[in-house]
Amino acid sequence: MSTWGWHNFSLPTTPGQTSVEDFVGLDWWTHDRLVNYNQPNPAQEDISTWLIKNPQRLNLARIGFSFNAKETTEEELQEKTQELDLWTGKISSSFKYKGIAVYVETWADASSDSIGISVESELLAKGSLGIFFDFPLPTPNKFDAPFVGVFNATSNHSTTLRPQKQSATIRHDLDATSYDVSFNWDSKADISGPAKSTHRYLLKPSGGKKHIALAVTFSPATTKPQIPCVTQIKKASRKWWESFWNSGAFVDLSATTSAEATELQRRIILSQYLTAVNSASTLPPQGLVNNGWYGKFHLEMILWHLLHFARWNKYPLLWRSLPHMYNDFLSSSLDRASLQGYEGARWGKMTDPTGRSAPGEINSLLIWQQPHPMYFAETEYRSFPNATTLKKWDEILTSTADFMVSYAFYNESTGVYDLGAPMYPASENTNPNATVNPAFELAYWRFGLDVAITWKQRQDLPVPSKWTEVRDKLAPLPTAGDAFALYEGIPDMWAPNSTTVTDHPAMSGIFGLLPPPSSGPPLNMTIVQNTADKIRELWAWDDCWGWDFPMLAMNVLRLGDADQAVSYLLDPLFSFDDAGYPEGGSRVPTPYFPGSSSFLLAIAMMAGGWDGEPGPHFPEAWKVRVEGFSPGL
Repeated sequence: MSTWGWHNFSLPTTPGQTSVEDFVGLDWWTHDRLVNYNQPNPAQEDISTWLIKNPQRLNLARIGFSFNAKETTEEELQEKTQELDLWTGKISSSFKYKGIAVYVETWADASSDSIGISVESELLAKGSLGIFFDFPLPTPNKFDAPFVGVFNATSNHSTTLRPQKQSATIRHDLDATSYDVSFNWDSKADISGPAKSTHRYLLKPSGGKKHIALAVTFSPATTKPQIPCVTQIKKASRKWWESFWNSGAFVDLSATTSAEATELQRRIILSQYLTAVNSASTLPPQGLVNNGWYGKFHLEMILWHLLHFARWNKYPLLWRSLPHMYNDFLSSSLDRASLQGYEGARWGKMTDPTGRSAPGEINSLLIWQQPHPMYFAETEYRSFPNATTLKKWDEILTSTADFMVSYAFYNESTGVYDLGAPMYPASENTNPNATVNPAFELAYWRFGLDVAITWKQRQDLPVPSKWTEVRDKLAPLPTAGDAFALYEGIPDMWAPNSTTVTDHPAMSGIFGLLPPPSSGPPLNMTIVQNTADKIRELWAWDDCWGWDFPMLAMNVLRLGDADQAVSYLLDPLFSFDDAGYPEGGSRVPTPYFPGSSSFLLAIAMMAGGWDGEPGPHFPEAWKVRVEGFSPGL
């Protein structure tokens, strides 16, 4: 799968639903006026469904072994091993098939969408082992795991083989999408295909040698890439990973003998590798390795996905997508706000490369992604406090703040600005028409406006008076008894067996992900501590997943409890498999990468500390060495 590989199925032919422009969404009463939201319309089911499922990300090809052209299962292989060399990026695999060993090396080149494969086996010399290329048709399913697409719908797409001397290109055409898979090899071999009733091609050595090296490059049909050889790919991989590990921040827990420190170290190393591979592209990451959510990315999640690159001083990886992604999506976000009667830019949620947000009730009513640009910009300014950083983010922050103050509704009866209704908080599990002034979103709104105001002041530019007015008159953070409430007026917030203490415990982010407010009333630290205690005592832990545990760890870390922070990061429900992949649980497929990236963000806070509390902040008895971190907000 790739950043550039996307596909659209044909538009519906239903009258009145044959184009994207035909979609009309739904109107909701919002503060005494009708606002149109990007939601599935029952009268337009076909175009609504098409917009949700399209475009979808493509599985560009499946490459594998063919044993005498027979279907072979993993269970037929013996003595299977696989090892990743983190320093070079090499994956070494081995197995036996009918007692004969096969040795494989796999490499990837970060700069050319290329992989290198080296195979050694007597089976090659015998002519009984080949390498296949198989091309699926994408499926419009919400989750496809582990593989993406179907391999038997051959009449709905086409492939074309263009062989040359010791090289070949296969063109794959799917509706309006076309791309090439080009490959070359270093010894005598024959390429054939497609096989009957498939889009499978077979590369089979024919020179009697027991070794073959194969380089494969993926590219859109409109480009003509340079196709490296395996030697070049190996060299590029070694160079890139050596540079990766020798740059940025680092945490060394090896002098601490506890099992907890050893497991944290394992997760730290593997999470750095996996997020570099899966999350550092020119578009925000999807968060999975399958076609979940049709391969689209979610703008409320990019803070968890990407902020750790800044905190670990891996800015080149962050800059692949930010801030240009916000610039690319600014026009569509301005249009989204304008069509709803708001000023500024309203960022979408479940988004594709066009900036279009997929129709959905939660998609259109979620708001906690709006201040994310402020967090990214302020973090970058910590490392690069110059005019270039200020200018780079200024238009984005201005448009974001303009929407935030326009969205806030002045309540004449209370004299404060409310957030919602209708809206969904980060937990996505409340009645949107009853959800008003959610605690975390209110705190995040103040934080975002504080940053936007400071951004203008740093540039000696005027601060819009509306920004200051809304910030200073935001509704107070709601409480239930002696702890924060999910939102204002929520019933039975902390009652035993309450149904409200489920999903993401976002209130912990008020003093964890977020720093203390720099304007308005100070946080009531008794309420902050009580909230942390009640979450630990009453929350429905079986319903927690992904970024919940790192967010909780950051909360208790600011409260001075490093031991509890470690306990959250090693909670049995926040599990990582033997290869370091975070397990998604029952809600999403495994792996679920917000677990990896939020884990690294929490570790950065433990290692680098925050304003007024420089790190490291690990359990007192641990022996820890850290380098390269700057304090967090």
